Amino acid sequence: MKIALLGQPNSGKSTVFNQLTGSRQHVGNWPGKTVEKRDGTYQYHGKEYTVVDLPGSYGLTGNSDEEVITVNYIKNGEADLVCILVDASQLERSMYMLAEFATIDAPAVLLLNMMDVAKEQNKEINDKLLQERLGIPVLPFTAAKDTGYEELKALFEKELASPHRLISRPMEGTDLMTKENQKYTWISQILNGVTNTANADYQLSRFDKLLLKPFLGKLVTIGIILVAFLVAMIICIPFMGVGSMLPGLLNEPIANLLNALHVHTWLVSVFSLIIPNTIYFSMSMAAFVFGVNLVFGYLEEVGFLARAAYLFDGVLSKIGLQGKAVAPILMGFGCTIGGASGTRVMDNWGQRMLAMAVVWAVPCGSIWGIIPVISNMFFPAWGTLLVCVGILVYVFILMWIVSKLFGKSLSPENTRSGVIMELPPYHKAHWKHIFKESFYKASDIFTRALRTVSLISLIFWAFSYSGTGNVENSLLYRVGTTIEPVTRFFGLGWRTFMAFLSSAFAKEAVLGTLNAIFVGQSSLLDATFNAKSAGVDALALSGVMTQTISQAEALAFMFACTFNIPCVMALSTTYRESHSFKWTARVALFYVGSALLLSCIVYHIASLFLV
Repeated sequence: MKIALLGQPNSGKSTVFNQLTGSRQHVGNWPGKTVEKRDGTYQYHGKEYTVVDLPGSYGLTGNSDEEVITVNYIKNGEADLVCILVDASQLERSMYMLAEFATIDAPAVLLLNMMDVAKEQNKEINDKLLQERLGIPVLPFTAAKDTGYEELKALFEKELASPHRLISRPMEGTDLMTKENQKYTWISQILNGVTNTANADYQLSRFDKLLLKPFLGKLVTIGIILVAFLVAMIICIPFMGVGSMLPGLLNEPIANLLNALHVHTWLVSVFSLIIPNTIYFSMSMAAFVFGVNLVFGYLEEVGFLARAAYLFDGVLSKIGLQGKAVAPILMGFGCTIGGASGTRVMDNWGQRMLAMAVVWAVPCGSIWGIIPVISNMFFPAWGTLLVCVGILVYVFILMWIVSKLFGKSLSPENTRSGVIMELPPYHKAHWKHIFKESFYKASDIFTRALRTVSLISLIFWAFSYSGTGNVENSLLYRVGTTIEPVTRFFGLGWRTFMAFLSSAFAKEAVLGTLNAIFVGQSSLLDATFNAKSAGVDALALSGVMTQTISQAEALAFMFACTFNIPCVMALSTTYRESHSFKWTARVALFYVGSALLLSCIVYHIASLFLV
């Protein structure tokens, strides 16, 4: 017994889906398509029901992958019942999806979602009259509240036993324009006398008038998003703090226990170093996801993100993205994990994947704790300022390159369109719902990240492990020295190339890795996995590095590290958000290759002017 959820983006489908299925759901991609597929189950009166969250789209007559999948799924009879969700607060506009569905003969029910918002607007909806005209059950509903789901399940049970179909359908026109006019005429006829608004005139608030100004509005929006990100960071810091204690608490006791049992040293390092740090990394990811979804879930629900999308749509459309991408891009300056998870606000999978690829171009907060330190070793203060400015300029160049390279496949030009929208009214947030959704997403990312981060950590451990702790006895050293003639072309010696590789694991590991390689004060494993707790003697490191490598190599290295893969946690988050190993690998390979190419260009140009 399959129930399909159909509706426009932001109609509440995901909320209904999560409330019905909870943890009993599977997320992947539709076979042969880069479009997200979500299905899950729930039990009711001893029977199991399958719920399929169909791809969100604004219609069913276009040629996008989302619309083709949805239409084929319904037409082929794979759904026993289609639940169509519409926004009760903007009923006339959101009824267009029902007019599109009316061209398909399938059992259906209509869910008037966001009834609480409609009541705040003093709107009255005669659901009985609407049900009589359509011939299918109509249920007033508020998806963000826990109440009403038993009634919804009972309705599904009843309709699956004795389904209803639409008795009223738009007339078919002879051409596209006529067909569209017929749909809007049908909507007007169906809703005539159904809705009644006490105050039909909507006045923009002072804040909206400020927010919708082309230039000043953008500045205010950027400020609000950055403050929201700081709040998200404050929320997640306690959770990250608890996680960061695990390596320190578990490392030595586990190592002592295993050494007492005469366990081989490589197993000791796996259990005492990798496993505690993997749990810590996964907890950090979950904390980021929780904080970001909590804060930005609030901004989305109250109606702010819709205004931000409107303001920035014109700018971001130049790189193939919707205005909604402004939030994850700005979040990327704090943390790529937060930016990647923030792409969930995008309308479709292609836009989400492209937004994540663009977010990777934004240097996260950790970079700005590394670059000034290294730059000050080789250049005066004004030189360090120029390095930072050069990095920021290249961010925009790289975002443009990424959009041109991946945009043709992920967001084809013939599927792009500007934002045409009614601004949703501001309304109160359902905090219980926001907390529940944020916690669910955080717990999901934690369990999924454990596997991905563990695998990547073990691979890096295998390359960097040394029984003596000496860097020169590691496989990474052997590989690095063997291919040094090649890496030299890219401006990196074997030492800086090894540090470049460690930057793909964690940006915080760069200084510790350099310290282990150049000064030899710790093992490469400790420097990488205990990056945040490992102390670095900057003065000693500066003395050795400035005598060992040139200014040109140092400059090339800084650019290479900045625009390499953000970190293993960002890689894992991107994979889990996209559900596509192929596209995650493509983006990762591009960033590694483009970082080395950039390093090559910077090195050879800098060699003409620097020592």
